[in-house]
This record gives sequence, structure tokens and C-alpha cells, in this order.
Amino acid sequence: MSTMKLTVSLLALTAVSATSAAARDQVQVAGSSTVLPYASIVAEAFGENFDFPTPVVESGGSSAGLKRFCEGVGENTIDVANSSRRIREKEVKACADAGVSDIIEVRIGYDGIVFASQLDGPAYDAFVPAEIYQALSATVPVDGEMVANPYTQWSEINGDLPGEDILAFIPGTKHGTREVFEEKVLLQGCEDTGALKVMLDGGMDEKAAEKACMAVRTDNRSIDIDGDYTETLARIDSNSNGIGVFGLAFYENNTDTLKVATMGGVEPTTETIAAGDYPVSRPLYFYVKKAHIGVIPGVKEFAEFFVSDDIAGPDGPLAEYGLVSDPDLADTQSMVADENTIQTSM
Repeated sequence: MSTMKLTVSLLALTAVSATSAAARDQVQVAGSSTVLPYASIVAEAFGENFDFPTPVVESGGSSAGLKRFCEGVGENTIDVANSSRRIREKEVKACADAGVSDIIEVRIGYDGIVFASQLDGPAYDAFVPAEIYQALSATVPVDGEMVANPYTQWSEINGDLPGEDILAFIPGTKHGTREVFEEKVLLQGCEDTGALKVMLDGGMDEKAAEKACMAVRTDNRSIDIDGDYTETLARIDSNSNGIGVFGLAFYENNTDTLKVATMGGVEPTTETIAAGDYPVSRPLYFYVKKAHIGVIPGVKEFAEFFVSDDIAGPDGPLAEYGLVSDPDLADTQSMVADENTIQTSM
């Protein structure tokens, strides 16, 4: 999709001239590869419509972006961290220890995690969390005992699935998408297959059992992808039987090469995610250093622009790109305008 040029009059927003006193006059953003396309669209439109330079937006993953965000305050640190998960308490503490004591949390909307494969590849059309868990988990229940995962083909798990070798490309551990994948697919599948109960009945405490549920196999059938979704796409392009985990927006912009599977019988669309029907969805965020507002020109204006109705609303360009608009967007707008910070104990 080509980025639409938005006029200031349309957005009813007032640009503020950059202050010459600041050592850096360009907003710097880093983090989630899922939020990256949305932030890039906003940055381009912001540069076209405001008296500020176009913000620099980098990827690297949610955890990497938040780590950079928490390095401290000042012109040599980033202003905004994109994240496809909520900031963790230990990250809030790391920020506070480095002097980043006031953090503005901004929820921009919702996204779904999808399972996609080559358009002309095997018929990976429908999954449930139990099947993904049985295919990718390090251990699975067999005859009431937990054993090393013995499955090599999808049809061994469910005869309705293709008789193809199991091969999945999943987000690496530094990506926010990985956390949602673990909790909403692997952990759910672990419960649905009875594996969690087997472990608990065997004497494991709940925390250890849940960790075991989310541990993936290490025999090259589940491959961590530390780069962004373009790397996952490249892997699928060269592996016809591969399945990749993507954000909905990325899939929707690559339907010429990818097909998507239903999860629990529900097709991932903006409508099913907005209605709460699609089971693997999550909120998307960015975090702003309050200390940089009024020091680095354009930080607050960029944040307000990002969550304006004309950008993040249901009829805005982000919705066209796959973002599911937040029904509580007005509350978010008010929070940003008032510079409300998150609590340091979560």
C-alpha cells in the first residue's frame, strides 16, 4: 500500500516548529518488527505534514527495542520503543535504574498472529493449538507419560493434516510475537492435550509445568527466526513444506505468495480480531520517554499523531494495512495528551 499524504487540516493537528536548543531534532524509534510497518507509515506522513524531520524507525524486536529504550535519558538514547507485548516489570525496573522513571504507555490497536505457508504448497488450511503444540513442543504426552517429541509428519498428529515433514519458522525469543505464540498457542495446546495435567499430576509445580509446555523442540523442526518477517518469508520461499508465524498485517500484504490457516475454525481477519473471535490476537504498544518531551522536538506530536482518529482510527491508513482499531482509542488519545505515565509496579 502506498502511504497516503495526510494534510494538517484533515487531521486538525497543529505542527510545532522544532526548537533550535535541542541537540537532536529527529525522533528516534526502535523495537517490534510487527509494529514496524505501522510506525513507518506514521513516520512518513508525520514528516510530510509537520515542521519536524521524518522520524527514524528501526526494527530489531520488542525486547531489543525496550532494552535500548531503558539505556537512559538523553540525545544518545531512543525516544520511543515499539512493542508487540506489554512492557515487563523487570524492564520497568531496568528503565528506572537507568534514570528512565516516567514512561508513557500507548496502545495503538490490535493484531493477530497467523500461520501461513506457500500459496501453492501443502494444504495447511486449518489448525488448533493442540496440533501446533504436538508438532513443535519438546515433549508431548504419550500413553499418559511425557516423552521426547516423536512426531516427524503432520499427519501423525492428525490424519486430516498433510503427510509432510514438520517444519515451522517461529519468532525468536527476543520478539514480542514469541511470547504471544507461547502463551496463546503452545500453552493452550498443552492444556488441551492434557499434557499440563500429566505434568502437574507427576509432581511438577505449576510454574515449571507451564515453562515445559512452552519449550520447543531442538531437532531442526522448529526454527527460531531472530530477524523480521521478511526472513521468515524467505525461509518459506525456499522450503515448500514450511509454515511461518506472522503478524496479520504482514500476511495481508503478501497474499500473492502466502495462504493462511484458520485457528480453531476461525479465519484471521480484522473483523474476527475486533470481535474477539480469533483466538491468537494481542494488543500492540509503543512507549515514550516523558523526559524527552519538550527536549527532543516532535516526540509528543509524533505520539499524538500516531493515535489520532485519522491515523489509527477504523478508517485510517493503519487499518488499511491490517491494524485492528482500538475501541478505547479516545482514552489513549487523552492519556497521551495529558502525558500520563504507567505505574512502576505492574
